[in-house]
Amino acid sequence: MKTYMNRLAVAGLLVAATAGCNKDWLTPKPLSFYAPENTFIDADGMDGALVACLRNMRYEWSGDAAPIITETIFSEVAVEGTTDKSGPAQDLNLMITPDANLNSNDYNKIGWYWYEGYKGVKYANVVISRIDDAKYASEAERNAVLGKAYFHRAFRYYKLALQFGDIPFILKEITEPRLDFYSTKREVVLQKMKEDLEFAEKWVPDNVDKGEVTKGAVSHLLTKVNLALGKFDDAIKSASNVIDGGVYALMTNRFGADKNDATKNVVWDLHRPENKSLAENREALMLVIDRINIEGNMDGGTQLMRNTVPQWYNTINTPSGRKATSDAADIEIDQSTKYGRGIGRCRGTWYSTHRIWTDKTDLRHAKGNWMDMEDLVYNHPDLKKNNDSYYGKPLQRFNASGVMLVTDTIRSWFSWPHYKLFIPDPQNKPARGGNSDWYVFRLAETYLLRAEAHYWKGNLAAAAADLNVVRSRARATPLTAGEVNIGTILDERARELYFEEPRKTELTRIAYLFALTGQTAYNGKTYKLENFSENNFFYDRIMEKNEFYNKGVVTNHGDKYTMSPYHVLWPIPRNAIRSNTKGRINQNKGYSGYEENVPPLTEIKE
Repeated sequence: MKTYMNRLAVAGLLVAATAGCNKDWLTPKPLSFYAPENTFIDADGMDGALVACLRNMRYEWSGDAAPIITETIFSEVAVEGTTDKSGPAQDLNLMITPDANLNSNDYNKIGWYWYEGYKGVKYANVVISRIDDAKYASEAERNAVLGKAYFHRAFRYYKLALQFGDIPFILKEITEPRLDFYSTKREVVLQKMKEDLEFAEKWVPDNVDKGEVTKGAVSHLLTKVNLALGKFDDAIKSASNVIDGGVYALMTNRFGADKNDATKNVVWDLHRPENKSLAENREALMLVIDRINIEGNMDGGTQLMRNTVPQWYNTINTPSGRKATSDAADIEIDQSTKYGRGIGRCRGTWYSTHRIWTDKTDLRHAKGNWMDMEDLVYNHPDLKKNNDSYYGKPLQRFNASGVMLVTDTIRSWFSWPHYKLFIPDPQNKPARGGNSDWYVFRLAETYLLRAEAHYWKGNLAAAAADLNVVRSRARATPLTAGEVNIGTILDERARELYFEEPRKTELTRIAYLFALTGQTAYNGKTYKLENFSENNFFYDRIMEKNEFYNKGVVTNHGDKYTMSPYHVLWPIPRNAIRSNTKGRINQNKGYSGYEENVPPLTEIKE
């Protein structure tokens, strides 16, 4: 791309130099040949258009206050840990409104999912609408391109339909301004995505470059859509297409850069940045590619450790009363480079950092993979200068008299999965979390999705078998059929997929299924679609597991953690509704503007 653009620039200079006094040069000329009629001429041109989808997909997991944090904190596994200011998504009853700032590093990224979701739809629709403008070597080549575009569109609509419910449903390229959108029923959106993905599953190949859409990724997403629609037999089939297809396999043996390091294990290997895109890594179904200076990379890498690691370098004192820790990188005990300089923005709950880790043999919680605060040491250089006996010793939460040594336990004192969140950062001191490819889908989740489909059908033995495939890799104790319920499955997802899965989306999907099927949840309750925003499994699960919301914890700044059942769906940003002057985008129940709703569309209009 750079070479081609440079050639265009040189050509332009030559034309200008030879124009002389000829007034023809005043006639407006196109500055680029990247017009649709010059670009969408073959499969390469169409694939080039889909690069925008791949690029925007990467942004969900990268940059400061990455959007995936918002997905994670609207769940039972984490909360927003910022404590020095009001505004972040903590008091959800107060802060999450249609008129609020819904797309900000300092608040939340609900609006990012709305607007970037529709950007992804737009990019995919351009290719879908123009698919027959190009010439292809074969029908298979054409259909593979179309299938990839269908995947990208379905990837966005799957999330939008489970984040926001009924939504505008756009299936064609928009070539002129439109202000007449109407909301379409969530089920209609998902059903169309199912049909598109079934087409894509037939044509998208697996033998593609890392970071490209694969057949395995298509079948995986189709499994999620099938589950969302309550089509459990179809979900089992699409998941089995991935699991039993012979292309993918769980990584159970050591591999990659550190495979000869006896202090590490396969769980560590699986999540090393340099290992995710290796040809030998057969677990990756879909990756986003993130490298230093990659084209379009404006987000400064993952910044993962900044976002997810505790602010351990601040608000902690030694029992002797001195400042305990330093985030400096050029000191004797450099913990910033080793663990990252965190600010505790995405703060794990007691449920995700302690309650689910009862199995002492689980590699995901083994020493070296998992970090507790007591694994850090007092490293401030002034301690050594003052001959303080605590220098180099493990951190303590209390002194011998039981006095708290940490002034901010929300932000500065919690455990975390080091094996997943540690991303070396050669560009920043102290380290924030550098560039790394990231798993969008991997085979471990496919097993967990198929286990869930078996659960909904009442086949608990088959569900346990799939759960145990994932647990066995981690050397965790196998589960029996009698131990399997949706809570067991969600626990395993929390262990395996922290900061990978869109946790809020998946919880909402499961909440819809309880309301759709009428099945009794493990909490003894049943749910209905008629009052979904007032009584749902999503809220009950979070209130059961998340001690911040169920106890109304208050931050140092005085903000209380609150949540309500209607947060099962996010608010549609008010600007999206107001600007749509000739139609009606409905608001979700619980938010202002709901009273102006009209019946959503129940069939596809375009």
